[in-house]
Amino acid sequence: MMVSITMEELHQFHKKDREVFSCLVIKLGRDPAQSLLIMALWLWLENIGFPNVISKLANISDIILNALADEAETCLKWLDLENARLPIGRGLPLTSTIIHGEISLQLFCQKRFTAIASIKSILHKICARIFTDILQHVLCNTSTRVMPLPSTNRPLIVTGFPHPLFGSFMIPPTSFEELDLCDPRIWENKGPCDDVTDDDKTMFLTFSRGFPVTEGEVRNLFTNAFGDCIKALNMSNSDTSDQVLFATLVLKKVETVDQILNGKHIAKFRINGKHIWTRKYERRD
Repeated sequence: MMVSITMEELHQFHKKDREVFSCLVIKLGRDPAQSLLIMALWLWLENIGFPNVISKLANISDIILNALADEAETCLKWLDLENARLPIGRGLPLTSTIIHGEISLQLFCQKRFTAIASIKSILHKICARIFTDILQHVLCNTSTRVMPLPSTNRPLIVTGFPHPLFGSFMIPPTSFEELDLCDPRIWENKGPCDDVTDDDKTMFLTFSRGFPVTEGEVRNLFTNAFGDCIKALNMSNSDTSDQVLFATLVLKKVETVDQILNGKHIAKFRINGKHIWTRKYERRD
């Protein structure tokens, strides 16, 4: 028997989240697209061990919340930077004070790809479900921020998406009342980045010409350093020689991407006297 959750019940469960988001986009008049990303970032912080972030933010003044949102925007911009130097004080003094936890921009440097993948997942799985009516209210009263698609049965598009880093976000055209509480899949103990695409978990490897690297060497290198982390390995030739010059490595978890890079754009490894350079794979369509 299907046991559905009503939209009212869903909104009640996320009451604090909705209060904070409403304050951002209605009372403070902040950009809806950027506010969605800020909420997703704060929800991700709760997921990685900073408890009750949203509840703490729901009980502060609008002025302080606005300042915290500015710091969150700094974090979002930081995720789009590579090899940037940390500022003095590490950039998040107010956030650290309010959430009662040591947090700095270094966290976003070390967990860059985990954060990006998680924020994308939270946007689609949580924000699209619980903020729909608030967004409809704001966007329908701000015509420059919304572009309706030709059919009334299609969703509205929030200006600012697709985002160059976080991809697309669309307000769903229907409610989520068909969510079945008896479906065991919605109760699985998964994190927000456990269902990311393979592209989010893929590394690009390059090898030095004249120093052939075997598939076995690549597998041994990464499994010895990071455990059972390899989902797939594809080694290809880039010229007519027999030597493989590059490869793509699909990992089982996006967290391993951050472990490999350790906050850098390119990581260098050595096995049997041969160098392997690795960076995050970027699909070029």
